[in-house]
Amino acid sequence: MAKEDEKKETGEWKEFFWNPRTHELLGRTASSWGLILLFYLIFYTFLAGMFCLTMYVMLLTLDDYQPTWQDRLATPGMMIRPKTDLLEIVYNVEKTESWDSYVQALDTFLAPYNDSQQVMKNDGCVPDQYFTQEDSGEVRNNPKRSCQFNRTVLEECSGLSDHTYGYQDGKPCVLIKLNRVIGLLPGEKGRSPYVTCRARKEDSDSIGTVAYFPPTGSFNLMYYPYYGKRAQVNYSQPLVAVKFMNISLNTDVNVECMINSNSNTTQFKISERDKFAGRVIFKLRINKV
Repeated sequence: MAKEDEKKETGEWKEFFWNPRTHELLGRTASSWGLILLFYLIFYTFLAGMFCLTMYVMLLTLDDYQPTWQDRLATPGMMIRPKTDLLEIVYNVEKTESWDSYVQALDTFLAPYNDSQQVMKNDGCVPDQYFTQEDSGEVRNNPKRSCQFNRTVLEECSGLSDHTYGYQDGKPCVLIKLNRVIGLLPGEKGRSPYVTCRARKEDSDSIGTVAYFPPTGSFNLMYYPYYGKRAQVNYSQPLVAVKFMNISLNTDVNVECMINSNSNTTQFKISERDKFAGRVIFKLRINKV
């Protein structure tokens, strides 16, 4: 009896998979399978078409040269060079290998700022006023020109007169740069934003004298507005060099550099919640036996 039930069950499974009498496969005839496959073909083709149409319409709203939507940052971010993962510059004056990596990083970073490179790529602009390059209606004024930022402007921190950038003498240079923000107008005519650096409260007696290059410590207005990497291919980001002339040795000094407004129309907001908005904090320690 058990064998007969087993044979019956096996036969039912075989018949469900393929029924030779009704020519059904898995319980459906060829026409039924054809209709189902046709339905899903049309259904998924429609979904794919809707997806492609949506993407096409979305791409029509995008601008190749400027973001359609962007946050208006009240205060751009700030960063230093040489840059380390922990934003710490620690070295021993008497051990060349401890500061040589910082010098090499600055050499690499400043290479595009060589005067010869800047003269070939960029224009000599009128300082203290915006270098505005408007489009003519729908006609793009691209590629847009950029102003020269010559390495020699950094004077003692240019790496030209002192190839060690002061690291060998315990008077290191640190470069400050603002993050690029399309359309940012950071000041008004004749009033450029400027950088100031100071020690955090607990280290106020250790920082000593700070020198700025250019001497005003400012990001000149002629480098603004920025039009984007694709529109302004040769844009040279302005820099401010900070040189620590007599910082205390064998001491951790927490330095805070921030951007300051020199304008009534533009005010930078420094928030304790964001340590990179308009400021950068880094540790500087110079060891010497």
